[in-house]
Amino acid sequence: MVDLRGRHFLTLKDYTKEEILYLLDLAAELKEKKKNHIPVDTLKGRNVALIFEKTSTRTRCSFEVAAHDLGMGTTYLDPSGSQIGKKESIKDTARVLGSMYEGIEYRGYGQEIVEELAAYAGVPVWNGLTNEYHPTQMLADMLTVKEEFGKLAGLKLVYMGDARYNMANSYMVVCSKLGLHFTACAPAKYFPNAELTAQCQVYAAESGGSITFTEDVAEAAKDADIICTDVWVSMGEPDEVWEERIHDLTPYKVTMDVMKQAKESAIFLHCLPSFHDLGTVIGRQIHEKYGISDMEVTDEVFEAYAESVFREAENRMHTIKAVMAATLGA
Repeated sequence: MVDLRGRHFLTLKDYTKEEILYLLDLAAELKEKKKNHIPVDTLKGRNVALIFEKTSTRTRCSFEVAAHDLGMGTTYLDPSGSQIGKKESIKDTARVLGSMYEGIEYRGYGQEIVEELAAYAGVPVWNGLTNEYHPTQMLADMLTVKEEFGKLAGLKLVYMGDARYNMANSYMVVCSKLGLHFTACAPAKYFPNAELTAQCQVYAAESGGSITFTEDVAEAAKDADIICTDVWVSMGEPDEVWEERIHDLTPYKVTMDVMKQAKESAIFLHCLPSFHDLGTVIGRQIHEKYGISDMEVTDEVFEAYAESVFREAENRMHTIKAVMAATLGA
């Protein structure tokens, strides 16, 4: 029997294979109930605080809808709505919010911030994204993959692009925990750090998964079941890095030629937002400056695999609901 009541959700390194699979099964059950209009408001009277030092569409909507479905109230604190780290320390903020709320979500910068919140809050703290990890996104992606293939272990997942930060780090963790074969495809200077890699090699040895790094796109994409990517420049990074990233990572753009090298049954995943056309302000600015009309993925690929991408986005809400329900004891 898996019991996650009172647990924080900071990184999937803290969770066993059985606990991750439990959360995925719970998310699937909650998704089915949502589709059939079956209420799950077992947490009436409770409230959660949502701290967003980095703004978001999917993460905010997912936490708010999930909390409301569970019967809870939410307070959204945007970058201007909280004194966290400015006039009030992380430690003090944690103790204040922990005395008023049953749970706290944090989306922002260093992993050390959410870790410190968890150390002093006295209530479950959930990581909505840090520079290093994005565990709620991993649950959504794994649920999408399981829905598509009916299994997880043994599948080959390829991440193309800058593999040094939260998305690639988290893919490497979840794949190695659950027995998938993870490949990071990027220039060598964009590979994940050695310490995390060594840790994930241990997980992979236990689960039957594997970890591969390569600069060869054809080698990476060959026989892939899932190909993933993310934006090349993350929130908070300076504009000056665009030129370097475009130069270094354009050979690792997910094109239809890349997808054709994967299995015929392969799917494409993207955590969003995606720069696949000129429909965004930043996309148009980059086009004017560098003359490109897409970045990490072509519009052809994005639209061809849009169903899986937007199902992945929907699954953020179902999996986040599972995390809150499990850790708050619904």
